[in-house]
Amino acid sequence: MKYLVVSLCIVGCAVYSCTSPKSSNPFLSEFDTPFGVPPFDLIKISHYMPAFEAGIQQQLDEIDAIINSKRSPDFNNVIVALDRSGSILRRVRAVFSAINSAETNDSLQAIDREITPRLAKHSDDIFLNMDLFAKVKAVYDKRETLRLNEEQMKLTEETYKRFERSGANLSSEEQEKLRVLNEEISTLQLLFRQNHLAETNGFHLHITDATDLSGIPQVHVAAAAEAAARANRQGWLFTLHNPSVMPFLQFADNRNLRQQIHAAYINRGNNDNATDNKDVVKQLVTKRLEVANLMGHATFAEFALQERMAKSSDIVYSFLDQLWTPALERANAEAAYMQTIINNGANRFELEAWDWRYFNEKVLKENFDLDEEMLRPYFKAENVLDGIFYVCNRLWGITFVETNLPKYHEEVQTFKCIDEDGTFLGILYIDLFPRPGKRSGAWCGSFRMQTVDNKGKHVTPVTYIVCNFTRPSGNTPALLSLDETETYFHEFGHALHNLFRNVTYFGTAGVPRDFVELPSQIMEHWAFEPQVLKIYAKHYQTGQTIPDELIEKMQNVGKYGQGFATVEYLASSYIDMDFHVLNNVQNLHNVMDFEKESMDKIGLIRQIPPRHRTTHFQHTFSGGYTAGYYSYIWAAVLDADAFEAFKEKGDIFHRATAEAFRRHILEPGGIKDAMEMYVNFRGFEPGIEPLLRKRGLTE
Repeated sequence: MKYLVVSLCIVGCAVYSCTSPKSSNPFLSEFDTPFGVPPFDLIKISHYMPAFEAGIQQQLDEIDAIINSKRSPDFNNVIVALDRSGSILRRVRAVFSAINSAETNDSLQAIDREITPRLAKHSDDIFLNMDLFAKVKAVYDKRETLRLNEEQMKLTEETYKRFERSGANLSSEEQEKLRVLNEEISTLQLLFRQNHLAETNGFHLHITDATDLSGIPQVHVAAAAEAAARANRQGWLFTLHNPSVMPFLQFADNRNLRQQIHAAYINRGNNDNATDNKDVVKQLVTKRLEVANLMGHATFAEFALQERMAKSSDIVYSFLDQLWTPALERANAEAAYMQTIINNGANRFELEAWDWRYFNEKVLKENFDLDEEMLRPYFKAENVLDGIFYVCNRLWGITFVETNLPKYHEEVQTFKCIDEDGTFLGILYIDLFPRPGKRSGAWCGSFRMQTVDNKGKHVTPVTYIVCNFTRPSGNTPALLSLDETETYFHEFGHALHNLFRNVTYFGTAGVPRDFVELPSQIMEHWAFEPQVLKIYAKHYQTGQTIPDELIEKMQNVGKYGQGFATVEYLASSYIDMDFHVLNNVQNLHNVMDFEKESMDKIGLIRQIPPRHRTTHFQHTFSGGYTAGYYSYIWAAVLDADAFEAFKEKGDIFHRATAEAFRRHILEPGGIKDAMEMYVNFRGFEPGIEPLLRKRGLTE
């Protein structure tokens, strides 16, 4: 789900081997592998820098050819030529960014520090090239006379718009300022990412007294023992990776230790050390505002939202506010109920943030006779994937066949995706478990995007899913939580978007940030439907299908906990927007003080910290979701309404509805306007009511 903006660099041969002959560097030609997948068994760290260098030069040569052509500028010799330029750079960027996120090390991070500002410069060298812009503008100005089809017109308009939004219409002095800012921002975003990884890996809760493990299920105790053994330490290690920290907060009876690990988790990047992110955030907010001002906008949010469905910050805030009041009311009710449980216990204290997940489990157990550890045995990772495959087959007739292709880590699985008529759709990589070299979270990306090449051949996609789920431990397989199961379905929805996309050009593949989560979030709806659970939720030891009484308990829980889930998410959405609607940063002295003011303004209760606090908020400060974190719940309006289309048919696998969703939502890429695509599928624009009902916020 994350794509990095990259550029190029030169690194001395004393640091990186530059002696590889061209023929031995896999990036310098199309991959000679089955299905065109990256030859991970041949790729070496020493290949990246020469490939980046060759890629930048190749693209500059191709740009020069466009500029120096004596032919009259037209769609093919300007717009298409630019869209298809930089094939070497595209290959190395895709692989490097993926591996640097999923399996990084000191050498890759050193390369990243060198490449990032140079790649920002390379992008500016293209989009601030006035001779190239003149060619693009010449085609754009006569586009109505060129008899372009819908996709060609869209590519022409988007190409021109990208030059405009990259500063092509600025004065030369302003362009030089923009170049400096772009390089600084790219470097700061990289620093934020690397600091975040270091902070996440840098804390371990080391337990040597078994009594401190009271309440923690054995599966998590065993995983902590294995973590300690890998670190050559006695006892048990709990980390800040979600499969470790979240079970500790849910189950550990030791309240002081819950407080300790919770504080470490929410204060990543806020420790006044070498990897502190407070000043990084301040600089990013400042420089992004300078970019927006250069581009003629009062705030960065105003600049960014031009390319989103929401269009303006006023619309975003109005949307968030509609959800905030009922969500906060529900969260306050949840907190009050948990406080009652505490007051009825032997030791009375005020409910705090490090208590919430712990007492939430007690509510589930006492009120619904349900806890997560009753369910985990039915959600073995392999079985969950079978369930996802089943849903995909029922909806679209597609199948997945495991393959033995080159991969970047032994834990990765690879699959061929075959359409119902036997057509090969693409390759999917799946990488599920946390490692020290993997950043936190879950995401989907592409080693190769679907397009059509210059000979008219359909180029199939090579996509990947990367997660941080609960690991296998000893003889126990990977048993997923409900949240991890839902995330698996979510990321698979992104993969389907990549596999089903059917466009001709790179420049028409993308969709607005606040639309991109629709294909992923709608997949979550099938995860816990009873008829789907009966297919895949099987006890890992007995093979028994999940019993009806457990499914009934899951359904009885219903909307409980949606106050907490919605509030912690919305809080981060407000933080993201509040930083980026600033039109003056003179009073932005301490970003954590700003965060507190932001949260006080909306009345966030102390027992619920934002899901992502400022100094570890990768979505917005590493780029990608800047002034766009609201997108998840914006898309939730779309996905809740879209799933209603299946419910209205009385069949969650209604084939005609699924085919319409594929045709109107998954295949077109960015050829059409996002809302137009949705209306083409649904027949009308969505309302917020299905989402409110789904989350129980209307009751």
